[in-house]
Amino acid sequence: MIFDMRTYTCKPGTVPAQLKLYEDHGLAVQTKHLGQPALYGVTETGPINTYVHVWAYEDAADRAKRRAAMQADPDWHAFLKKTSEAGYLIAQQNQILQAPSFFKFSR
Repeated sequence: MIFDMRTYTCKPGTVPAQLKLYEDHGLAVQTKHLGQPALYGVTETGPINTYVHVWAYEDAADRAKRRAAMQADPDWHAFLKKTSEAGYLIAQQNQILQAPSFFKFSR
């Protein structure tokens, strides 16, 4: 199992607006292709103005297949256009995490 952890940094004070934009225009199309996230959270301490989401995949091939399907969906591109036009995001960091053998994750 692998986890795709994505951390987004927003302009100060815009995290709520970005999350509302995602809820209204990105959530349905993303979960349609990727399933439910393992975690979606807003930072309370540490780097402020950030939120994190983590997606679970069986392996790299599963991740590639699901993300390719999402990238082919016009609704996903409509969301990306809206979020780009809003201009709330200023940085993104992606990490692929490998689950150790003793960790069992269930959806």
